[in-house]
Amino acid sequence: MQLSAEQLAWAVHGTPLLIDVNLTVEPGQTYGLVGPNGSGKTSLLRLLAGLNKPKAGRVLIDGQPLHTLKQRAIAQSIALVEQQADTTDRITVGQVVSLGRTPFLTALRPWSSNDDAIVAKALFDVDMAHMADRLWHTLSGGERQRVHIARALAQKPKILLLDEPTNHLDIRHQLSILELVRQLPITVIISLHDLNQAMECDRIGVMDRGRLIDSGHPHDVLTANRLRQTFGVHAHVIDDAVDGKQIMRFRSAI
Repeated sequence: MQLSAEQLAWAVHGTPLLIDVNLTVEPGQTYGLVGPNGSGKTSLLRLLAGLNKPKAGRVLIDGQPLHTLKQRAIAQSIALVEQQADTTDRITVGQVVSLGRTPFLTALRPWSSNDDAIVAKALFDVDMAHMADRLWHTLSGGERQRVHIARALAQKPKILLLDEPTNHLDIRHQLSILELVRQLPITVIISLHDLNQAMECDRIGVMDRGRLIDSGHPHDVLTANRLRQTFGVHAHVIDDAVDGKQIMRFRSAI
């Protein structure tokens, strides 16, 4: 499923947070969003998910304006994993992930064994199946993050939006979650701080002060000049001794 943004703008209390953002992510692509803190990545993802209405411009899925769709239809197509989502309810891990099936349940289509199987697989995929009966408030930050991702997977979206999904995760789970995301046969937009992780995406976009200032293949976008101007760092590229992939090492340009 294709996801597009046309001249998107967003402001809070008169302060522009997004300015004239144009973006198209083709079906099945993994698109990485990078940029300094406060550059607009989270605001853009929330607009793409339909959680906020743009001040100008529009979002389209497969050419259809998002604002013309009912919320249930949007939820059946798009899942968003936010950086922070919490609850004070005494709810188990399994119940949290089961919420991902809500858009598909109706009086004529109640919960079924198929929903059980989808939830079980989502928990397994994020290495949380053994904690299905644990209460939410007893989890660590990293465990909660994996549950959020499992809930989104249980939603069976055609478009998956992830806002810093590796936050709070140990390195093993960072790598496993990113590998899982890359293998999904769906459209993915993922916000990342780690530029080496972003290099694994099909395409990336660079946000800076509310604007999408560059977009394309990672090697074409993350040039020495771009890294210096936008991120304030010098990069040194080395070849990994194990698999030969290029890895960037950074030092401050200030």
